[in-house]
Amino acid sequence: MNFFKQVDLDWMGKAKYFFALSLTLLLVGTASWIAKKGLYYGIDFKGGTVVDVRFAGPPPIDTIRNGLAQQGIGNSTIVPVSDIAAPNSNEVLINLEEKGQGAEALDAGKTAILNALHATLGSGEAGKQDFNAAGPGAISDVLTRKDPLSLGTAAGDRYSQLARQIVAFRDKDRRGVVTNLNDLSNTGASSAVIAALRDSFYTSDFAIINVEIVGPKVGSELRRQAVLVTLYALGGMLVYIAFRFEWVYGAAAVLAVFHDVLITLGLFSIFHFEISLTVIAALLTLVGYSMNDTIVIFDRIRENMRLMRREPFKVIVNRSINQTLSRTILTSGLTFLTVLVLFLMGGQVLRAFSFALVVGIMVGTYSSFGIAAPLVVAWNQWRGQEATAVVTGTAAGTKLRKT
Repeated sequence: MNFFKQVDLDWMGKAKYFFALSLTLLLVGTASWIAKKGLYYGIDFKGGTVVDVRFAGPPPIDTIRNGLAQQGIGNSTIVPVSDIAAPNSNEVLINLEEKGQGAEALDAGKTAILNALHATLGSGEAGKQDFNAAGPGAISDVLTRKDPLSLGTAAGDRYSQLARQIVAFRDKDRRGVVTNLNDLSNTGASSAVIAALRDSFYTSDFAIINVEIVGPKVGSELRRQAVLVTLYALGGMLVYIAFRFEWVYGAAAVLAVFHDVLITLGLFSIFHFEISLTVIAALLTLVGYSMNDTIVIFDRIRENMRLMRREPFKVIVNRSINQTLSRTILTSGLTFLTVLVLFLMGGQVLRAFSFALVVGIMVGTYSSFGIAAPLVVAWNQWRGQEATAVVTGTAAGTKLRKT
């Protein structure tokens, strides 16, 4: 499908405007980066506490987020947990910024989340403990003190065993969340035991399943690996394009993609979006998408060199971009609409990820004809090879010889 027929736009004649636009975006992004003393990294990269919370039903994400903000921990992030094995796990991961290391940090993070959830969801009862947060020791102590089975001096061992059975039932059969203490009858607990537990415990609609610390050293290592992964991808693309076309094409394509990543990161700094592992995935997607669009244009340039042997190189490049313009509008336009809907309606969790894709598709499409192609033309002009190029075939691809 061709939206445009016989298009004759002088893209290379406007190259200076493209470079000016890119330079402006890079300078603004760099200025924001310097003013804010770096990018805003997520817990994946700077360390913190990760709290896994499971709910009895679908978790109220917006309510939880607002409640955490009201309790002074609004800088935390909430990520729903879902996979093929458990598509309705009703779990969320709440990430808190680093507040220390070791057991104290774990307990502090868990306590902060529990207090915020109880205050937000209103599930607490004065003078009672949360049954879903109680360990076997706390349950055994309550039963030993109340002695609902009238065991006397033999109460300790019997109630300790019963407490372990109750906790095993809660964590395995009810996946950590018991909403009604009457369900404990399935463990063999008598009505007297349940009544004793009801006097000291209440049941909430959630439970903290796990608490972990992501240390600053781990975050630093993840940052280093993210940079290396991106550089390895760019290096591999450079080698491929240099082998398939010429090294100058590979260098131009890699510079254009590097330009795309820098502009995207600059906009992340300006709008204060968080850099997380999902954003790194989006940036790598951007690298591949931009490179694909650039290769399409380069491939058309190579084909036209066979057909337009006596035309100046700048004319060949303009013709190639014009001939692929419809394809660019179809692929980039439809993809852009998809990620734009994701950005507008995907919610807070996907906001940074979708923002990277929205910006990346726009900048990546523009850089293919506005940065990569003009760089190749500028190289040919500098080398005095702006005149016609004759195509010769090699095993590695097409090589050019000036006439």
